[in-house]
Amino acid sequence: MNTGPKAKAGFDLALTEVVGDSGHIFVVEAATDAGLTVLAEVPHRLATQEEADAAESVVTQTAASMGREMHSDDVHELLLRNLENPRWNDVAQRCLTCANCTMVCPTCFCTSVEDSSDLGARRILALSALGFVLHHGLFIHPRRQCARQLTLALSPVDDSQARHLADQFGTSGCVGCGRCITWCPVGIDITEEVRAIRDSEQH
Repeated sequence: MNTGPKAKAGFDLALTEVVGDSGHIFVVEAATDAGLTVLAEVPHRLATQEEADAAESVVTQTAASMGREMHSDDVHELLLRNLENPRWNDVAQRCLTCANCTMVCPTCFCTSVEDSSDLGARRILALSALGFVLHHGLFIHPRRQCARQLTLALSPVDDSQARHLADQFGTSGCVGCGRCITWCPVGIDITEEVRAIRDSEQH
């Protein structure tokens, strides 16, 4: 998704953990005055060239070990063209609508958690953007729409009220962390679904 793993902008302090024969250290890069102010309050020293190279090597190895790939340059337009692609029905058959993907996504703001501290203490998870409906006392979400929700960070669902991250902020909301894949109980893999939709256009 061209977001890392090395932070290039938008941070105060970036820490890279290095574990080696010489010990366990963090190599820190300060990008702002605020970052430098915080760093000044913490015991530190200038990194040696060897330590800086080791940190760079960690980042390079991390990028090389990610495994999954997704051609993301045109994914916004690809999914917009394929809102009615039959692949969504296949995804919907597997999707349990558990919302794990939404809850673990680091950029999703569709959810909020509210704790009640009265005698009947309870935790409420609100999924505001999923369009849940009340059915027999339970909040149920239509499977077909839920399948499309998987790509909300990448491209729009066909709902005139839904504005996805690319429209709001000019960038994809997906950072490529893979949390949605890891926590999906039925193994839905967003990289595989995008690949399948792309392949369907080529056949």
